[in-house]
Amino acid sequence: MSDKTIVAKTKIPEYESRLRHNIIRVPEAAYKCSGISVFGRRLKTFIFSTDIAIIRNCDADAVFAVYPFTPQSAISESIIKGAYTPVFCGVGGGTTQGARTVALAKDVEAQGACGVVLNAPVSDLNIFSVSKAVDVPVVITVVSESTDIKARLDAGASILNVAAADKTPELVKSIRSRFPDVPIIATGGPTEESIRKTVEAGANAITYTPPSAKELFSALMEKYRM
Repeated sequence: MSDKTIVAKTKIPEYESRLRHNIIRVPEAAYKCSGISVFGRRLKTFIFSTDIAIIRNCDADAVFAVYPFTPQSAISESIIKGAYTPVFCGVGGGTTQGARTVALAKDVEAQGACGVVLNAPVSDLNIFSVSKAVDVPVVITVVSESTDIKARLDAGASILNVAAADKTPELVKSIRSRFPDVPIIATGGPTEESIRKTVEAGANAITYTPPSAKELFSALMEKYRM
């Protein structure tokens, strides 16, 4: 066998139906990360959406279902039932805190969530309470360098979700230098280049925000008008 044959990239076989072929694809750069193994399944990419139509028509490994409203069991149940892939559900930590976050975490675990996500303002005590109530990963959002990462981890956080806008690569790199083994999910930004920087900084997995339904429809309507 020649050296050329050995290093040749293997093409991944793909099936597309006549109708379901126009799916949202996570940028290729995101797949360069190591991934995080959760219950035996390696997750590299998360779609950051609560839109069932988008969730069912994308190639991400998992769903990051966090939204800017008080978490409701009816919403999480709909997303978990509609998704093909594991779902990580937001259970509060900002406006919603205390016993309610614990109850929501238990609810979404019972519904089949693969993990629960807490917002940055949540207290360490609240993290501890949630971590003792569920048997799925507790993901804590980190938005600034001032966050006491060790305290978060000691309180029971299993995975960090770094979301610092354009400062995300720098924050990931800082955390990775101090905590080489902690699992990190991070926002990758909108381009291959921004995702590549985040992966190189040390992120194990990437959250990708897809185009909105309006943007997707706009492109489709332009095609229809031709």
